[in-house]
Amino acid sequence: MTNPSSDNSAQDAGFKAVLEHLFELRDRLLRIVIAIVAVFILLSPFVQDLYNWLSDPLIRHLPEGEKLIAIGVASPFLIPFKLALMVAFIVTLPYTFYQIWGFIAPGLYQHEKRLVTPLLLSSVGLFYAGMAFAYYLVIPMISKAAVAFAPSNVTPTPDIAAYLDFTVAMFLAFGLSFETPVATILLISMGVVSVETLIKARPYIIVGAFVIAMFLTPPDVVSQVLMAVPIWLLFELGLLLSRVFSKHFSRFQAEKTAYEAQTIANDVPAITATGVVATTAAAGAAAATWEDTQYTYEETVDVQSTDHEEFRPLTEAEMEAELERMDEEFKRLEDKFRKEAEDPSKGE
Repeated sequence: MTNPSSDNSAQDAGFKAVLEHLFELRDRLLRIVIAIVAVFILLSPFVQDLYNWLSDPLIRHLPEGEKLIAIGVASPFLIPFKLALMVAFIVTLPYTFYQIWGFIAPGLYQHEKRLVTPLLLSSVGLFYAGMAFAYYLVIPMISKAAVAFAPSNVTPTPDIAAYLDFTVAMFLAFGLSFETPVATILLISMGVVSVETLIKARPYIIVGAFVIAMFLTPPDVVSQVLMAVPIWLLFELGLLLSRVFSKHFSRFQAEKTAYEAQTIANDVPAITATGVVATTAAAGAAAATWEDTQYTYEETVDVQSTDHEEFRPLTEAEMEAELERMDEEFKRLEDKFRKEAEDPSKGE
């Protein structure tokens, strides 16, 4: 019979490990929230200036003397602070990614860390680049077109809340669309697709870029083209970078294969040895009675062997010889895996 004290101790250890991860996650989330709140407090005195800066691309194209309007009673007060909170989140985005990285990094292999670190930094930079592209090029062009094509008996005076929602949607849409190179490199590095497959699928990807832009941008051709074309160009950039770093991807894959082979070579002999010892101990314990401080077990039925030969436990010398043979076999497999990782052509 199995002693439940060992199972309870294993469960307690696993539960303790889960609690430690939850506590670490809580601490990192608290740091992120504290950083956002601190930046928001620092920006609070400048909320009016922030909204004036945000609305400048639209104000420049409105008829002379026209301004934005506020439909809600509390909108003139709440909307600028809402903008300040969003700016605080965007400003602290690198710190947020740093905390997330600190939480997941211990569970990654060394080669995965070297791959994820530059992708994480570039994803933040590309997100900021997408927002800047939307603010300095897309929003002014859309604002100019909206005012120019307005009917003569309509005065374009947007609501401040509607304009904030519009700009935030554009920032998110273009920020995420500028992550196309990172997504392309990740898909290729993980082996989901190959560069050749993406090249063959280029026409479909271009059409897909226009479809995505149709859903993420306002219903006008200008904004759709301004999003679809950068997505396509960034996809081409991802393909180019994937070709440049293809050797690094191969090296990362080789390191991963070697690490897994080393892990198997180190773990399996110990597991096998434990199994042999356990089997021998179980065979030797086929006596009539077994007891310890908690349980007593008595054999009441004779166990009849179905083997042609009577079971004989291994001697110590035979067990040592068997373990040495398995150790040599695993070393041979490890050398084979290492040679195939260094020169994949040998394994074909």
